[in-house]
Amino acid sequence: MDYDFSWLGGLGIDPETGISYTGGKDRYLSALQRFYQGYEKNCAKVEDFYAKKDIENYMITVHALKSNAKMIGAADLSAGFERLESAARDGDTDVIEAENASILERYGALVKELTPIGEMEKVTAADEISAEEARETVQSLLAALDDFDDEASLALIKKLSGYPFRLTQKELCQKAETLIRDFMYDEAAAVIQELSGAIE
Repeated sequence: MDYDFSWLGGLGIDPETGISYTGGKDRYLSALQRFYQGYEKNCAKVEDFYAKKDIENYMITVHALKSNAKMIGAADLSAGFERLESAARDGDTDVIEAENASILERYGALVKELTPIGEMEKVTAADEISAEEARETVQSLLAALDDFDDEASLALIKKLSGYPFRLTQKELCQKAETLIRDFMYDEAAAVIQELSGAIE
């Protein structure tokens, strides 16, 4: 799809960075739509964990939002969530109390500006796979690794990388591929098992 992303620069989003992270314009557009659509659920989770002082789950949620913002090229917002994540890890509730509301406000303002993309017809990249397909691919991949079938394993890890993982999981996908190429099948299988938990 040929879509003009240049206007995103005015929102503090670097589309070139986002396209490089996601692997193409269609995938980038799909990531922007997921970022938009996940706002209400994610914001509610942050506010709920904040209100309950559930620091562990708060940290997990803002970590995911940090990755999501980074993936679309929203570096400043990503840095904001990273500060909240670090504060949660360090038990620094003063920083969380001082910055939580303003960072969520910036998140909401950015999402509002993305409404034209969020309300477009859903975009799916040609090689993007669903959660159900991803789970099936994981099972086939684990079986191929168990059979030491490097050709099938490489084809399946390539297919699995079509699932819209967050950045940290994308890195795990690349790590698994490297392990397969190095014939380290048990290690690759352990990474795939970890990766399977991120399929929603």
